[in-house]
This record gives sequence, structure tokens and C-alpha cells, in this order.
Amino acid sequence: MAGISLRGITKTYGGTRALRGLDLDIEDGEFFVLLGQTGAGKTTTLRLIAGLEKPTGGEIFIDGENVAEWNAAERDVALVLQQYSLYPRLTVRGNLEFPLKSKVRNLSQDEIDRRVNKAAETLQITKLLDRKVERLSGGEMQRVSIGRAIVREPRVFLMDEPLSALDAKLREALRVELKKLHTELKATFLFVTHDQVEAMSMGDKIGVLNRGKLVQVGTPTEVYHNPCNTFVARAVGSPPMNLFDGRVAGGQMEIGSVRLPVGANGEALDGRDLTVGVRPENIRLESGAPVSARVFDIEDHGVVKILTMQLDDERIYATVPAKTRVRLDETVQFGWQPDKTLLFDRQSGANISAL
Repeated sequence: MAGISLRGITKTYGGTRALRGLDLDIEDGEFFVLLGQTGAGKTTTLRLIAGLEKPTGGEIFIDGENVAEWNAAERDVALVLQQYSLYPRLTVRGNLEFPLKSKVRNLSQDEIDRRVNKAAETLQITKLLDRKVERLSGGEMQRVSIGRAIVREPRVFLMDEPLSALDAKLREALRVELKKLHTELKATFLFVTHDQVEAMSMGDKIGVLNRGKLVQVGTPTEVYHNPCNTFVARAVGSPPMNLFDGRVAGGQMEIGSVRLPVGANGEALDGRDLTVGVRPENIRLESGAPVSARVFDIEDHGVVKILTMQLDDERIYATVPAKTRVRLDETVQFGWQPDKTLLFDRQSGANISAL
């Protein structure tokens, strides 16, 4: 297996810059998730690592070696795409064997059979080996697509939103299977997605990408609880973090007409314009609490309810226990504890909670 390092990677297409000085380190055997919206540069990053494109500037290292002059085959990486890219007239076995039958590999039939049977057993598709691909479901086809990557026994697995075309229940099942697969293979995985649930549930580490720049890298817990700026605060978490304009005065946080304790660092921030961040699960509905809002929407998720509340022009999200009794258009009172608050500089968006 192998680690990956990107140093100062830029990539331009005509006048458009897709990546801007990207620095990234993925450790050997790590499951790394690159999270970003459409156009953030996720797929471009994968294609550069795979050798399908060359960077405009910067260097790419795999297992400590500069691979700038290596073609895709020499890099020994496997790319799994959202589109299954299978041969519909071949059986599952035929599709799994196909990448192993090139003259470059020169593998014996016994070795090909060993790899195919091992991949099929790992992905639980052994009973499908003699079935034509055109007769498979979407989930089965994606398993075969992943199997085609496994049989190559590559140094690195690159996965470009491989679950996004599947229904919600199947996505959930395959997330679990991919994590199990990573544990069994002890391989390096780079998985790109726009889905924050996938990122939070699958990654050993998450890198948040925004318009070609890597904004923050950390464990899911670090990125969720200590986002480096308001962009990451909104990008990670569902529902997103609540952000309010505020100002510290006399040791208290002023949010509109509401006054709340600001915590231990109040004096250092006195007179400063801030953005206050509170996660929905830290909003507490309590009679007599300092803030009042109208219930705009209620989503019942069984275990919890997700409330959307209207406060002036702001929408506020709260995750509350399922037993909470609340009605649409009802006015409720809520608040939160100061130690559950994050503070951001209003102009730059940077997290200044530790000041």
C-alpha cells in the first residue's frame, strides 16, 4: 500500500482555476474523505492522482516517490466511478477478469481465478459470477465495479462518489461494507463526496474543499466540533450549524435584543462584531428561555424531531427528543449553554473561540 502527498497543486482549464495551491497528506492505510460541493475540485484531484491529467503546477508523491512522469498504469491506483463502467455483454466473472488479462500483467489463469474468487467472496457476489451484468441491480453493479478495482490489488483506491446513484437504504448498506472492506484490505482509500453523512460516517479523516482550496483537514469529530471557519461550520452537519450575528458588550453576547452570557473569553472580545455558532442539538426548548421564535416546520425522524424555527428573517434549526410536544406556528422559547457556543470573526469567518 502507499501514502499520498500533494504539494502546491494547481490546475487550470482555460481561464478557470480548478485547484489552488493544494497541499494534502494521506497516510498509508488511511480512509480519507474529500468533501465538497459540485465544482469544488474533488474529481480533478482524483484524476491528477490517478495520472489521467497533469497538474498545471505542483508535485504528486505516492509512497514517497514523485510520480510526475509516471503514466496511469505505472502509478498502480484503482479508480471507482459513480458510473459503473462495466461491460454489459460479459458476465460478472468476465468483468472481474478483464483488468487482469492484459499482456502487461501476464498473470496465470490460476492467479486470475484466485483474485476473482477472493474479491467476489469479500463483496458477497460469488453467486452472481455467472450472471450477465445487464441483469444486475444498481447495488450489485456497484459491487462488481468495486470488485474490478480489488482484483488489481492496487496500492491506492480512488473513489469518485461511487454511492451517489444508489437509493438511500442501499447507500447506507454499502457505506458499512466499504468501511469493512477498508479494514480487511488495510489499503489507502481516497473517497470523494458531496454528502456530509458519508464523510462523517466513513472517513478516518476529512478534508473540506471549497473552490479548489483545502479549507480544513481533521477527524470527523474535530471538523464537526471545531470548524475552522463559518464555511466548514455550515458544510459539515445536518441540519447545518445555526449562525447569528452578534456583538460582545460588557461580558455579554448581544444578538439582536437578546442578551446571553458569552463565557470565559468575554473580556478579550468586548466590542467585537462576531458570528455566533450553535449546533442544532445544543438548542434547548425551555419555558422562560431568552429567545422566542415561531415553529415553521417539523420533521419527525422517529428518534428525534428536527424543528425549523423562524426568528425575524432567520431560520433556526433545533434537534429535540421525539417526545417533545410542539405544533406548527407555535411560539416557543429556547436558549443554549455558553460552553456550547462557537465564535467566529464576522469579517473573515475564522473561528476565534479559543481567543
